[in-house]
Amino acid sequence: QVRLVESGGGLVQTGGSLRLSCAASGRTYRDNTMGWFRQAPGKEREFVAAISWSSGSTTYADSVKGRFTISRDNAKNTVYLQMNSLKPEDTAVYYCASSVIWSILRDHFHSWGQGTQVTVSS
Repeated sequence: QVRLVESGGGLVQTGGSLRLSCAASGRTYRDNTMGWFRQAPGKEREFVAAISWSSGSTTYADSVKGRFTISRDNAKNTVYLQMNSLKPEDTAVYYCASSVIWSILRDHFHSWGQGTQVTVSS
């Protein structure tokens, strides 16, 4: 079973940047999609970005498009989320997740990390 470990969260001011990392272990060739989701207190867990291991294709939520960039390093089995121009509304716990199929839907992602806190002040 794939294990996912997020890192890189922290406290930044509005307009600042952070880079999140997701290290995947025990992944098989079937686990071809990696996604980032986030959840703020009292809100639903929402899709942020996704990437295909094989093709490198990416997709983003409208709320982060142009500010966030998802990327992957196949050799390291690691996915990144570069977050620029951060806003207070980006404050949330960010989760890395894995799916067999290309999808942005939570229910399609079968494995999840424990999450990393991102807090944007001001």
